[in-house]
This record gives sequence, structure tokens and C-alpha cells, in this order.
Amino acid sequence: MINLELPKKIKNAEFMAHQMAVSVFRPIARKYDTIEHCDIPKELIPIGQMLSATTGQLGSSGSSRGEEVKNGGNMQAIVGTTEMAWGCCGLMLSIPGMGLGNAAISAVGSPEQKEKFGKLYCAMAITEPNCGSDSAAVQTTAKLDGDEWILNGEKIFATAADRGDAVVVWATLDKSIGKAAIKSFLVEKGTPGMSVVRVEDKLGLRVSDTAALLFDNCRIPKENIMGDPEIADTEAARKKAFGGVMQTFDNTRPQVAAMALGVARAALELALELLEKEHVKPEYDKSLFNSTALEAELYKMEANLEASRLLTLKAAWMADNKIPNSKEASMCKAKAGRVANAVTLRCVEICGTLGYSENNLLEKFARDSKILDIFEGTQQIQQLIVARHVLGKSSKDLK
Repeated sequence: MINLELPKKIKNAEFMAHQMAVSVFRPIARKYDTIEHCDIPKELIPIGQMLSATTGQLGSSGSSRGEEVKNGGNMQAIVGTTEMAWGCCGLMLSIPGMGLGNAAISAVGSPEQKEKFGKLYCAMAITEPNCGSDSAAVQTTAKLDGDEWILNGEKIFATAADRGDAVVVWATLDKSIGKAAIKSFLVEKGTPGMSVVRVEDKLGLRVSDTAALLFDNCRIPKENIMGDPEIADTEAARKKAFGGVMQTFDNTRPQVAAMALGVARAALELALELLEKEHVKPEYDKSLFNSTALEAELYKMEANLEASRLLTLKAAWMADNKIPNSKEASMCKAKAGRVANAVTLRCVEICGTLGYSENNLLEKFARDSKILDIFEGTQQIQQLIVARHVLGKSSKDLK
């Protein structure tokens, strides 16, 4: 028999995260969505301090902050992320110590790097003006000069790069070699040569800062490279080397799927609440084909949301049990991202003026959901990755 119930320890973390979302995030969600550009919201600082002082915390795998969580860290991260995104996804991404760079450190950082950088607020810088979904086309360079690496290039759309304590930067050791030369580097805030060019204005997740970075002869210690500093000299070794870098996505894509789950569930629950005030309430006592058109649509949204949740939990379970989950990570990200977009927008439409008005958070949920289908790999990229796994094709064979 398959047991789909969460363990008690995970359920406790889920409950704590939901209480945080209810009492802290929801009351200030509209306020910071309106302010947009600001310092880290003061209400989030105690949460960041609490999480950095504990292991297996609500929104990260916990592997970078201790070893108490032997199994279940990724699952705990998923349920915690879902609940906090239910409160406000932008505020969740603004919690100190919850940067996507922390997931990269957990995935491929050395024990020394996890100790030094694991408790910092780490952003991740991958995307460039001419390099988006094709991570192997990175143009930012890293050259070794004695005991230092010199970074040169530009990064855009880096979440938490302005507020963060450090940035995980993807750069190439040799542009002519391709993906085998791509490595990730840890750059602390205030390092000479690294500067924030601008902070973006956005459709959604407005309280979360998204910045563009410039690296101009930025020097960092030799030991700040993550993974093997040598360029692989065989095809198998090249795949393994780049696979280590890409393992970051296997950790973060389920978390982005969890964000999508939280936002979509928030929108659906609020829509049902608003409909009930207008005396429209699905009864679940008839078959889909004997229900009203509105009831049938609500049932389908709930079913798609549950399918997304189960895919996401499977990807997290596989990660916790050291089972390769690249296909499943892309599947849950693609499904949850698409479902979140569809559910939040349809809830706005169903509720009419109530959904479109800023008197409720429905329109905010719809705006926030769009990026969840784009960052950490677009819908098209996820489908491509899944197709390669299903067909047994390489990135060279199937583009």
C-alpha cells in the first residue's frame, strides 16, 4: 500500500509555516506589494533569525545548517514553502537566509563552504542579457590569477541580489568549451568589482527584490569556486561536471512548484470564500457532468492542484532518498507553474469585479503567479527536459 500521508514531524512544520503565513504574511501582503522597493521588511527579520538558528527549517532543505534532519529535509522545505507562499510568495522570498543561492550551496557546496556561507542570505545569478533558459550559453567569465578568481560579466533578474549577503554566480572558465566549463562561484556582498546596476520594477512578487549585477574584474578567493575547478576532458566527465552545477535546479524547481501550489491554493480558497458570500457554494454531491458549469470548473481546478501537489511531493521524496529526480523536478515545476497561472487568473475572472479589485488579494495572486511559470526554467524548457528523459535523448540530440 502507498501511504500518501505526511509524517508527524513534517505536519508540525506545515502547521508552523501556515500559522506564520496567517499571522505575519497576510496582514502585510498588500502593504509591501504597494511599497515594492524597500529594505527587508522588519517583520521578517525575526523569522530569518529563527530559521538561521535551527536546522530543517520551514523553507529550505536544512542540509546546509546541520545534520539533525537525516531524511525529509526536502519534503519539509516543500510543505513550508507552500504554506508561506499561500500567505505571500514575495514576502517568503524576502526572508533573510531564504535565497535561492542557499539551495545551490546545499546541492554542490563543500562542507567548508556550507559552514561559511550556509547561514548567509545568498542570491543566485544565472541569467544574462543574452542568456536565459540556455544555461550552457553563459558568457560571464572566470579566470584564475594566482590565489584568486577574476569575474567579468553581467547578470540580470537575480532574486535577492540587492538585499542578500552573498551571490552564487555562474561563470565559464572557457567560452569555447561550452557547458563543461561552467562553474559556480561564491561572491560576498561588498566585494570590489561587483555592483548592483539596478533593481527591477515587476508585475508580481513586488516586495522581493530582483536586481541586475555587474562584475568588473571582481576578485574572489580561489576556494570560492563550488565543485571541481578542473575542466573535464572526456564527454562523460563533462556531463558529470555540468550535471553537478545543474543539480541546483533539481533542488530548487520543486520549491518553485511549491510556491505555485501555495499561490494557487490561496487564490482558489479566496475565490470560494467570495462566491459563498454570494450564495454560490459547490456541494460535491453530484457527478462532474451533473454539476453546474461553475461547479465543474472549480472541481477541475481542485483536481489539477492536487495532481501538482502529488508530483511535487514525489520530487521532494526522491531528493530526500538520494534518487535522481531531474525528470520529476521538471514535471512538477511545469505542471504546478501552468496550473497556478490558470487557476489564479480564472479565479479573478469568476469573481468579476471582486477579483479585479485591490480590495481583495485575488488580483495580486494572479500577478504573483506569472513568474512562477517562468523562473527556474520556463514551461517550454521543463517540457524539453522531460522529453529528453522519456525518449532517452541528450541535449545535443533534442533541442
